[in-house]
Amino acid sequence: QGKQSAIGRVRKLAGKTQMLHSGVSCSHRCCKCAHVPQICILIVGAVMSEPKTPTPTPAGDTYKGWVFKWTNYIKGYQRRWFVLSNGLLSYYRTQAEMGHTCRGTINLATATITVDDACNFVISNGGAQTYHLKASCEVERQRWITALELAKAKAARMQAESDDSGDDFPPSSAPAAPGQGGTVQNSEVQSALRTLGSKVEDLSTCNDLISKHGSALQRSLSELDSLRLTGEAGDKIRQVTERATLFRITSNAMINACRDFLSLAQANSKRWQKALQAEREQRVRLEETLEQLAKQHNHLERAFRDAAGPGKGEASDEDDENEFFDAMEEAPEFITVPESPSQELVPLKKRRTRIPDKPNYSLNLWSIMKNCIGKELSKIPMPVNFNEPISMLQRLTEDLEYHELLDKAAKCQSSLEQMCYVAAFSVSSYSTTVYRTGKPFNPLLGETYELDRRRESGYRSLCEQVSHHPPAAAHHVISDRGWTLRQEITVASKFRGKYLSIMPLGTIHAIFEKGDHHYTWKKVTTTVHNIIVGKLWIDQSGEIDVVNHTTGDRCHLKFAPYSYFSRDVARKVTGVVMDKDGKAHYVLSGTWDEKMEFSRVMQSSRGGENGAEGKQKTVYQTLKAREVWRRNPLPEGAETMYYFTNLALTLNEPEEGVGPTDSRRRPDQRLMEDGRWEEANAEKQRLEEKQRSARREREREAASQRTSSQSEEGAPHDNYQAQWFDRCEDRITGEQIHLYKGGYWETKDRGTWEESPKIF
Repeated sequence: QGKQSAIGRVRKLAGKTQMLHSGVSCSHRCCKCAHVPQICILIVGAVMSEPKTPTPTPAGDTYKGWVFKWTNYIKGYQRRWFVLSNGLLSYYRTQAEMGHTCRGTINLATATITVDDACNFVISNGGAQTYHLKASCEVERQRWITALELAKAKAARMQAESDDSGDDFPPSSAPAAPGQGGTVQNSEVQSALRTLGSKVEDLSTCNDLISKHGSALQRSLSELDSLRLTGEAGDKIRQVTERATLFRITSNAMINACRDFLSLAQANSKRWQKALQAEREQRVRLEETLEQLAKQHNHLERAFRDAAGPGKGEASDEDDENEFFDAMEEAPEFITVPESPSQELVPLKKRRTRIPDKPNYSLNLWSIMKNCIGKELSKIPMPVNFNEPISMLQRLTEDLEYHELLDKAAKCQSSLEQMCYVAAFSVSSYSTTVYRTGKPFNPLLGETYELDRRRESGYRSLCEQVSHHPPAAAHHVISDRGWTLRQEITVASKFRGKYLSIMPLGTIHAIFEKGDHHYTWKKVTTTVHNIIVGKLWIDQSGEIDVVNHTTGDRCHLKFAPYSYFSRDVARKVTGVVMDKDGKAHYVLSGTWDEKMEFSRVMQSSRGGENGAEGKQKTVYQTLKAREVWRRNPLPEGAETMYYFTNLALTLNEPEEGVGPTDSRRRPDQRLMEDGRWEEANAEKQRLEEKQRSARREREREAASQRTSSQSEEGAPHDNYQAQWFDRCEDRITGEQIHLYKGGYWETKDRGTWEESPKIF
């Protein structure tokens, strides 16, 4: 009760001191100044009331915010965006510059930090770099000073440990776990222990800072008390001194508790390390035991089959139907996992994780592109030097990189929450393009691509090039987890000299079995910049409407185009999920190359600044944001493998049993992947000429089948029909589309490809 009463008195004092200093404007800091008592109360009041004001919070070891930086005598102090991360202090003109243009960086490990006055402070590395900075207020300056001192201590500690970083945790001599090296797992344990040690050191530094600043505050209050002021000011000074003493006692108690924790953590760190190491070694031994048991089981089953043999009852007929895979010895390229509920071993193909590195061939780009300005890109003969070794059909299949978003959507009870996952899926397909400046191969007419991941991920995917001019590809995906995805995409592209615009035309459909929810959306425009001069970079811009035609729910997504003058984060995407009545339920935000989050809307109101079209903006009050999607990291060495993702690396991997028109069998694409680009260019010309000859033949056949009256109406047209898709009218959009008619997977199971055209 006494403690609660003391806390109540401190809160009352904080309120009074705020009222007392509300009209003070004096900026003098001299101890002899007549305004010193008010200044002291002003500082204490700000400290006491600090938790009531919104403060920028650091994310992990990163601290960000606006600070004024001295530039020159003409412009004076200018506002700059500063980022403190990993012991480095960097600054930018705007937040949008963080992705590409850093204006300067100081390593805090060797820097000095000094305070000039209430808001000013200086950071210098003793050389040519010195930042004269000014915070918006003294409290904000103190936050930066605390964050900088913490980062400086940590950076100095890491620099001191860099030479002998491997001495603290010796590598284990235990055998490696199956499928993963022991060194990798031991490094994970080391990393976790180092992170814990780093956080403990940060806590120790915080303790020192609290003790340091608390002592300074106590000294200042003692000096004020010695002035022997009378009247109301003297009473207030004594009250503040009393409360400061209470604060010091409480802080000392916290510091002692933290010090006890530090001592305990440091004393037991070695024991915890040994316990973790023992657990890891025990797990390794268990895995080895399981491996031995699996081998013995395989040998026993093989011995049983040999003993049964042909001619002994009817068992031999069943054994011929069920081929057995010995994954441990005879087929190292397969791994086996038990399938529920039976105990059969189901083979899962081990996919490749690398492709040959991209050769460094030089090419005069302008000599090819100068005659192509304003033309349709699909009609320009391009060498493979500008390509990546996959076709447009395979690139379209990459939309399934984050298929698990549709798996989660299929399980949602609420259609509005399901919309959030579908919208995130529509954004995720662009994350694979951020570094992919290579052009995929234009598919030949009739070319197909299948991706059978039913055992691993529950889906089967089939693409077919159903038209050549304009180029159009039909795509159909069926999942065992309750959803179907289909789309027909026609790509229109224009070269504008400095940049290339790619406009995908067509509608994407996602249908869920549960609730029969049917969603549609389209794709945004992709722009490739710096075609002639500079480093190529890609941007996505435009708007998407994801519509649930079953319920009327809608999500409007905006892809903000990059602007040098914008303060927004680069590659920003925002969206609002609304029901059929236009009421907002969720807000989505993030970037198309990194992650998306969604927040439930609690209240919305009109207010704030007017939008670009003069409309009043809507302000949404939301709950805490939840992450709905995050981009997978690129594989190691991706920069030498066309920046392919883990999925993309497997798309052109040769597979037995695929159709003769499958992109994996395309010879020029295979030659390019192997680094034989000259041969690939020659093969590409042969295939394109073969396709042109086949088209001329179809046109002659179409002309001969017409009557004379029909032939007079115009030139002969191509009567090509797709093999696995039928042309029809979409009942949702009214568009003419190609819909999967079935039969492909059955033909693959039979291995009867006689009807497939020989396009290669």
